[in-house]
Amino acid sequence: MELTEEMRSYCESHAFMNKNHIHLEEAEPDRVVTILAAGPDSLNPYGFVHGGALYTMADCACGAAARTDGRKYVTISSSFNFLHSGLDGDTIRAEAKVRRRGRTTCYVEVDLTNGRGDLLASGNFTFFCIK
Repeated sequence: MELTEEMRSYCESHAFMNKNHIHLEEAEPDRVVTILAAGPDSLNPYGFVHGGALYTMADCACGAAARTDGRKYVTISSSFNFLHSGLDGDTIRAEAKVRRRGRTTCYVEVDLTNGRGDLLASGNFTFFCIK
């Protein structure tokens, strides 16, 4: 099965991603792009995209990017910076890239942008391979 099809199947069967309206847009070795159409389910009480929605999206995108080598991973640490507010109706894009892949760990960086190209958040995640 081609990587994109394999990753699409994985993401479509991922209940947590589905519950949070996060969908795969692109997949290639060591790189994944996910999208989220921001709506009422992803907003905080002030009408902005909830920070937890952005973090969840980043973690899912990074985990999927780590997984492009065919192995299974869990998050062991992360650092995440919120830089700009997302708005209702925004299409948010998370681009995750593997920066280092080791025998048991994988380090991935991610940027989240809106349709206007504004950088909403940026972070890095380290994953442990559970094989």
